[in-house]
Amino acid sequence: METLVIEGPEQVQELVGKQVGPTDWREVTQEMIDTFADLSGDHQWIHVEVERAANESPFGTTIAHGNLTLSMIDGFRLDLIEVKSGFSMGINYGWNKVRFPSPVPAGSKVRASAELSEINDLGNGWVETVTTITVEVQTPDGQIGQKPCCVGESVTRLLKA
Repeated sequence: METLVIEGPEQVQELVGKQVGPTDWREVTQEMIDTFADLSGDHQWIHVEVERAANESPFGTTIAHGNLTLSMIDGFRLDLIEVKSGFSMGINYGWNKVRFPSPVPAGSKVRASAELSEINDLGNGWVETVTTITVEVQTPDGQIGQKPCCVGESVTRLLKA
């Protein structure tokens, strides 16, 4: 897998439009879903009641919370983008246009790709990047979804060294 390597403020603008990924697949287990339910307080039955979901859910099984999938992007980002030099720190500033076009059934695998979409010099040493992240799902039967399970624009701010 190719990684987007950022080697300083001078080089970052030329990386706009660059696509990287996909990452390796990562499994989303029922245990992860249950733990996320405990952390978030969202114990909706479609996430945590395995038997009920098998019988009543249109998905035929429990599904991951959309925000669980979104939170996994932080780990994927470390695989996709490496800031080597020129910046002393980076912060997650937020998200634009987050959507969950398809579910992530328990036992599925997910992976991510990224495209650096926009760079803005904010002054005072700060540079803002907007990166479009696309997460796709592979169901337990090996099928890769026709739609991604999560798409969003990650907004990061980097402080020049």
